Amino acid sequence: MGSDAVGQATSPVLRVPDVGRLAERILDEVERAVVGKRGVLELVLLALLSDGHVLIEDYPGLAKTLIARSFSQVLGLEFKRIQFTPDLMPSDVTGSAIFSPRSQEFEFHPGPVFANLLLADEINRAPAKTQAALLEAMQERQVTVDGIPHLLDPPFCVLATQNPIEYEGTYPLPEAQLDRFLLRIGVGYPSREQEWEVLERRIAHRRDEVALERVVSTEEVVAMVRAIEDVHVEPAVGRYMVDLVAATRESPRVQVGASPRGSLALLKLSRSRAAVHGRDFVVPEDVKAVAVPALAHRLTLRPELWVQRVRGEDVVAECLESVPTPRAD
Repeated sequence: MGSDAVGQATSPVLRVPDVGRLAERILDEVERAVVGKRGVLELVLLALLSDGHVLIEDYPGLAKTLIARSFSQVLGLEFKRIQFTPDLMPSDVTGSAIFSPRSQEFEFHPGPVFANLLLADEINRAPAKTQAALLEAMQERQVTVDGIPHLLDPPFCVLATQNPIEYEGTYPLPEAQLDRFLLRIGVGYPSREQEWEVLERRIAHRRDEVALERVVSTEEVVAMVRAIEDVHVEPAVGRYMVDLVAATRESPRVQVGASPRGSLALLKLSRSRAAVHGRDFVVPEDVKAVAVPALAHRLTLRPELWVQRVRGEDVVAECLESVPTPRAD
């Protein structure tokens, strides 16, 4: 069980330009396995650099597991996967204390949550108690078993998936847990040319798995996360983030708008995007690029809008159009 102090003691010191150069190499390497989804891959990397978690909501077979595994290989992170099922218990996630005849004491045996990158597959198939156990790990970076807290080693990121078309036998994520995800994304189907490129690469490799090279170490990932704190945010750009979130609360389509956690998500992701693009300052375009995946899942729409197929993404897009963009200095 580690701590952030340990990570700070062993990780190198990186500057914002270093983050941009490393991010380019990371995304290039992951794209060797995941074809034609550079924008999605960048959003996942932004969440990792922002010390946040990702909810991927899309149909089966669209490389959700491949994305998680590829990032773990390229970033040198310990990777574990949990297949969530209705009979999954909290201890199956966190671990449990087991009596040892040799020591005559209960010894803690860590569960799969003790990893750097955890794939929570079909998270909405587990009951609320099991979801809550993961929630503590996501929010507090620790798990508590028999009243004893056990810290998770940094970095720690949960990539959770759920199927948007199959709801039988599922337990929908409550708003409180949805709000814990820094962003929600979809992968989407590839284009005709991209899908043919997938087949071409499979023929050339002569096997399903693609061997990816590690670009950075776990310690360097921790240093990249820390370097994001050096990205500057002008007050005008910060107020633009606040105004965007406030606009979601004032929209007539929304029953409950985004909370201040949504503003913090915009701040973190915008700074990470600026660093990935080689800048040590945030511009309004950074905010606009992350606003929809950062805010849409935090909105509770009016029930009558369901029949009109209005989505949270539509509301955030309207807010982006209505809130004035600050002038660049």
